[in-house]
Amino acid sequence: MAERPWRAGCEGWFDVLSASGETNGIIFSVRPGGRGWWHCVFTFARPGQTPMEAFFTSTALVALAEMGDKTQLLAMLLATRFRKPVPIILGILAATLANHFLAALVGHSVAGALTQPWFRYAVAASFIAMAVWTLIPDKFDEDEPLKAPSRAGVFMTTLIAFFLVEMGDKTQVATVMLGARFDNILAVTAGTTLGMMIANVPAVLFGGALARKVPMRALQVGAALLFLALGLWMIADLRGWIG
Repeated sequence: MAERPWRAGCEGWFDVLSASGETNGIIFSVRPGGRGWWHCVFTFARPGQTPMEAFFTSTALVALAEMGDKTQLLAMLLATRFRKPVPIILGILAATLANHFLAALVGHSVAGALTQPWFRYAVAASFIAMAVWTLIPDKFDEDEPLKAPSRAGVFMTTLIAFFLVEMGDKTQVATVMLGARFDNILAVTAGTTLGMMIANVPAVLFGGALARKVPMRALQVGAALLFLALGLWMIADLRGWIG
């Protein structure tokens, strides 16, 4: 058997007696040192899926998809209104970590329950649909997101507003799909959070100047091409055209 990354609770020398399972796990009956039988589950990394691949793919996709998105517009608005970048950035970080962890968990849970090929095709089609959605400019109501408790500080106002505005947003939907695509919730959450911070920290610090100088449309097109490429790559992989 080829050597592959694995996690398990059993250690030491053992004889493999039987193996069965899926692409991401094999159940072994093992006999360590001749002292009875143990039943262990070894979870193998899926072929071509490493934590770094999940991390960097998630970072790149979300960083580009966030450009010109309504949550980035919210970050600029918060910076303009409060002029306190540190609590705003910390609020965005906390809101994104909570929101995207839940989104990645949902995607991973659904993928674990639906292992049939049609679901993988559906995920691939969703990435292609995201490519189209990314090209649609967001419109933003300046008053709606700031209905936070009146006595909340800048950090809590940012956390609440950003968390709520991110619900159903394209970057959250992308995180759900990335959670379904990659078998690593933490890597996806860390990657998408970093992508959000790459897009939003400059928006908080530089605001209007960034909007005037950065070619948002070109970045949106780049994000759309990445989503399209990932969707087509998944389809090609499922059809056996790769590797």
